[in-house]
Parts: sequence; C-alpha cells; structure tokens
Amino acid sequence: MRRFPRRFTPGRFGPAAMSQFFQIHPQNPQLRLVRRAVEVIREGGVIAYPTDSCYALGCRIGDKAALDRIVRIRRLDARHEFTLVCRDLSEISVYARLEDSAYRLIRNHTPGPYTFVLRATREVPRRLQNPKRKTIGIRVPDAAIAQALLAELGEPLMSTSLILPGEDRPLSDPLEIRERLEHAIDAVVDGGPGGLDSTTVLEWVDGVPVVRRQGLGPVGFIET
Repeated sequence: MRRFPRRFTPGRFGPAAMSQFFQIHPQNPQLRLVRRAVEVIREGGVIAYPTDSCYALGCRIGDKAALDRIVRIRRLDARHEFTLVCRDLSEISVYARLEDSAYRLIRNHTPGPYTFVLRATREVPRRLQNPKRKTIGIRVPDAAIAQALLAELGEPLMSTSLILPGEDRPLSDPLEIRERLEHAIDAVVDGGPGGLDSTTVLEWVDGVPVVRRQGLGPVGFIET
C-alpha cells in the first residue's frame, strides 16, 4: 500500500466534502466526464488536471473566491504570476497583445510546453496581471484532456502548476493528489501519471523573446 505525505486539514482551504475523481482517457477523453469536470469549474470549483508538462490547479478566470483558494493551497505571495491556459492562438489574442514577431513565434510553437509572458489586454482581471509590467502568462497545452476541458468551457482556465508548499516538484500521481487535496479542491481529473517538469517561460523584452525559465520546451530556436 502506497504511503503519501500528510494531507491538508479538512476544510482549511476550501470545502470539507471530498473532491470528485474523474478518470479520463488521456488520448480519447470521455465527453460525459469532461462535461462533469467543467460543471465543477463553472460552479466555482477548483480542479487538478493534467497538461502536457505537469498537473495544474485550475479555475475560471473571473472567480476571485476560487483564485483565493488556490493562493491559500499553494501559499503564494503577491509576486506570483498566474497563467491563462488557452485553447488556441485566436483565444490568446483576446487576452494578450501580440506583436508580429511574437505572433509568428507563438504560432510555430503552440500547442506545446511553453508559457509566453505578454502584455495583457483589458479582458484580463488586474489581480491576474503582473502589477508592475501589466503582463500575463499565456499557454496552449498539447494535451487532449486539457484541450477537451477548454473546448467545453469555452474560455481559458486560470492555472498554476500543482506544486505544494515546501516542495520543488509538481505532484504527478493522481491518487496522491486525491489523497493530499481531497478536502481542499473540488475535483481531480485523472489522466494518468503526469510529468515532473514545468513549462519553458519566454517573455518579450523590447520585442525580443528572453528565456525566463528553462523547462520542458527546448529553446534552441531563440537567437542569443
């Protein structure tokens, strides 16, 4: 029998009831289960779900209460930059300002394990933006479950990697996620074992992409 670290205290970070658990096929997501997971999101829930890099916590963009719960779960400070997980390039353009050079690079490297830090549009709530630079992280995952959730939801997911306080790697086992967060989040989407690497983060500085974090995505295409 597997032993996991101590779970969060029931009710401390969110609902006291146990979270729902959806086992969804990683290549052919069952629409019935995808819709149930999206219902949780629409009702103000926080979910754990798989991306092409690692498992993430997600909620609706404009849901401040759900966002606050994620902040408490991860014990994040005001400097943390959240990411909008988008379905495609057209959705990115609604929430971020795209210069020609950024558009071409993002078009050539999405979907994939990259987060692009761009100037936010007015569609992005201020609490999600970098307070000084007015930027937002944007990504398009190459993962069938994430894409299915986004298609059914019809808008981006506000997300952050599922790394718990005091740890430096994301949780990768859906059963462990359920064990440790069953009273802190509303649903776990089990898409099988997840990765342990975060995305590569690129930010545009004076019109040039700069690597802010080297992660899963290679960066050999960037001129140095």
